[in-house]
Amino acid sequence: MGHPGVRSWLPYAVVVPLAVLMLWRAGRTPVAVRDGKLLVADANLPLEHVGEVQVVEAKDKRRVLGPHLDPAAFVVHRGWVGPVVRVRVTDPADPTPYWLFSTRHPERVAAALRSTSRT
Repeated sequence: MGHPGVRSWLPYAVVVPLAVLMLWRAGRTPVAVRDGKLLVADANLPLEHVGEVQVVEAKDKRRVLGPHLDPAAFVVHRGWVGPVVRVRVTDPADPTPYWLFSTRHPERVAAALRSTSRT
């Protein structure tokens, strides 16, 4: 039933923490407002093209991700994160009508976007 000693537990000591680390890294999507841009994952939107900012609570998320989702929208959705933020894109040259992304702190992101878009 296996080998005694180090060979029996070493694979678990290496593989289990490695799998946990990989899952943790895969679940992290950075969302930030800095340097005049909204940054979500690898995408960025200049703040001068930020229009209406709306926080969608977890209970309404299914509606905005389901039948009311525009296929041209930029979506970064993580199912285990409750609320999402919808940001209207005002750039007429951009075919993306809005961004929809999950964040654990939607009110902070919305407040940052609203304050920077007014200045």
